Amino acid sequence: MDTLLQDLRYGLRMLAKSLGFAAIAILTLALGIGANTALFSVVNGVLLTPLAYPHSGQLIAIYGKTPGYENAPINYMNFLDWQRQTQTFSSMAMYRNQDYNLIGTGEVAERVAGYMISADFFSTLGVTPVLGRTFRADDDQMGAAPVVILGGGFWRRKFAASLEIIGKSITLNGTSYTIVGVIPASFTFYGQDRDVYTPIGQWNDASFRDRRIDVSAHGVGRLKPRVTLSQAKADMDGIAQNLAVAYPEADKAVGIILVSMKEDIVGNVQPLLIVLLAAVGFLLLIACANVANLLLARSMGRSREFAIRAALGAGHMRVIRQLLTESIVLAGLGGALGLLFAFWGTKAVLGTLPGALPRANEVSLDSRVLLFTMGLSLFAGIVFGLAPALKTSRVNLQEILKESGRGSSGARQGLQGVFVAVEVAMALVLLVGAGLMVRSLAALWRVNPGFNPSHAITFSLSLPAAPTTSSAETRARLRHFDDKMRTIPGVQAVSVTLGSRPMIHNSLLPFWIEGQPKPANLQEMPQAMFYLVEAGFQQAMGVTLERGRFITAQDDEHAPVVVDIDDVFARTYFPQENPVGKRIHIAGFEVQAEIVGVVGHVKQWGLDADAKSAIEAQFDYPFMQLPEKLMPLAADAVAVVLRTEGDPTLVMPAVRRAVAEIDSREAVYNVQTMDEVVSHSFAARRLSMILLGVFAALALALACVGIYGVISYLVGQRTHEIGLRMALGAQRNEVLRLVVGHGARMALIGVAIGIGAALGLTRLMANQLFGVSAHDPLTFAGVTLLLIIVALAACYIPARRAMRVDPMIALRYE
Repeated sequence: MDTLLQDLRYGLRMLAKSLGFAAIAILTLALGIGANTALFSVVNGVLLTPLAYPHSGQLIAIYGKTPGYENAPINYMNFLDWQRQTQTFSSMAMYRNQDYNLIGTGEVAERVAGYMISADFFSTLGVTPVLGRTFRADDDQMGAAPVVILGGGFWRRKFAASLEIIGKSITLNGTSYTIVGVIPASFTFYGQDRDVYTPIGQWNDASFRDRRIDVSAHGVGRLKPRVTLSQAKADMDGIAQNLAVAYPEADKAVGIILVSMKEDIVGNVQPLLIVLLAAVGFLLLIACANVANLLLARSMGRSREFAIRAALGAGHMRVIRQLLTESIVLAGLGGALGLLFAFWGTKAVLGTLPGALPRANEVSLDSRVLLFTMGLSLFAGIVFGLAPALKTSRVNLQEILKESGRGSSGARQGLQGVFVAVEVAMALVLLVGAGLMVRSLAALWRVNPGFNPSHAITFSLSLPAAPTTSSAETRARLRHFDDKMRTIPGVQAVSVTLGSRPMIHNSLLPFWIEGQPKPANLQEMPQAMFYLVEAGFQQAMGVTLERGRFITAQDDEHAPVVVDIDDVFARTYFPQENPVGKRIHIAGFEVQAEIVGVVGHVKQWGLDADAKSAIEAQFDYPFMQLPEKLMPLAADAVAVVLRTEGDPTLVMPAVRRAVAEIDSREAVYNVQTMDEVVSHSFAARRLSMILLGVFAALALALACVGIYGVISYLVGQRTHEIGLRMALGAQRNEVLRLVVGHGARMALIGVAIGIGAALGLTRLMANQLFGVSAHDPLTFAGVTLLLIIVALAACYIPARRAMRVDPMIALRYE
């Protein structure tokens, strides 16, 4: 310990004597370690940290599966059968998004976010209320007394965390609910917290209990101890087969998909994070190579010191230990500063692109990240300190003392050249990766989404519905709303909509074509995405008309049922014929509809995912022709699309005022411009492009500094040689070629190695690319040219200095 403390004190004194060198080395390491720490904090929060539920590894997301549609919503009646028959789940629950109008003092509507849940929802997740109780089985029945559980945040915000809240009532959608419990404010589900929770079994809607219809509900279950996911899948497959026999019309070919809840939340972000982690690892290695070059250059200036140490009896290991101690001190200081950079960088990334990453609220610099930073700093200190230490410790005593500081050995210059080549190679890999992501994003922006997002905005509208609200009243309210919107200056088109919304929500319906045999059951029918629309929807969305006509105001509840189909529907089911005038039968709606128009295809699944989706066919169905049994689904809330002359956000204050004039109990919420919707659809790609671009820019800067440092040192060491050459008649341009040529050779070797590495490594990010090959020659050529230009520019400044060497002064050095 005495020797270690002595080495530490000496190392700190040496760094204090070279503050410029220490500052550059610490800053370089801080950038590399900080970037790694920031990204590891993201990986830790998203991929490594368990979900915030007891024994979260047992939690399973449950989806349905129908022909052509995986991860589908589940049916309530099927869910009840799954609960009764499963042998591998200890509990199973169902949930559905459901927002409510909260009516308080003064009858002013407040929209609150909620879930309809089955009675086992909170017990399945292992969540205990802070007040009261959760739902019982007798609460979760149609006809039971309306009860509600409050979210902890809502309880604090609306009721000041009153302990007397249990037993009190609140009015949701015109119905009085008794408060029976409060959930902890820390509770989130799929990254969201909710204001209220109501029993799903109380929902009095005929379609909810129809096995042929799903109403956007999903499931979650907890496996019994020691039960594996594969065993659960076999169990549920058997149940699905039993239901297919018992209910062939509704459940034939209906499957059940089980996914680890953590995997379901994380989604497909894992490959992206692994690519970024590899990229930031390259950045750290570049920083280490740069600092190693600095240490090697510095150690060359200390050759006489080490020679004297050796003459006084210091062994190789003693010198190596001293140099490694100095390196680790540098790395520790760089790690401390890097931790500060990581804190700022992580906040900046998550703040710049909210929603780009799942579990973003769980990303933090916790103890695991701090241990990672400490380990990384120690690793970096050993990596960049080992080569210079080994090289410096092997000194020739007589040769060093005779050199009198005249120059350095060719071997040491060669080692510096190796470090520079490695830096250039890794910088090229990062630049190629960033270039490919930039080109992918550019290709995505050029994709036609099938609608015009410019000047279009969408939002949700709550209606003051009550259980007794009739279909005629709902239609009248919607028509009144449309008329009011059209009076707002700047509004060009408006439409209420339900069902699917491009890149926001998906809804499917089975159908069959008139004149063809009716399939035996729903699962054998083809399916299509459907949009409930009013006259003006196509104009508000900017959808193109290819044949026939758009849906109009005359297509109301008194007119024959009609639909518009998209061009994919037309090509798939009416090849080489005109579909206008043909008829389709729409199951679920139980209607026959005439096709009156063909419209352009909308990229429903996203700009980059549409072609990969099994179901692409789409049709537009007139909102006012929604069957009477389904109109209650629209009585509570609808979506709206507006097109405006200018910035659509500027009309929203007028929209809110108009809604308040119609009925103060109505509320506008979930406002998004369609440009924001499109942009959000590839937020993860944009995040990866930004991070790769930052890493590549840092790598390019560090490689440039590395080349500049080596060439500058080389010019300083060869001042005598350059002076002698010029005294013997060498021209300045020949000196320029000599110096730049040396740097260019190092850069070209690095470029050659980097191209080979990039050709292999970019295949790992092939799934993250769109519209460009992982071996895109244009990207490779452009990056190579950029790197060579930057390398030559880094060589030029010291080369200019070499050209100005005075031969007499240089020769006088000796």
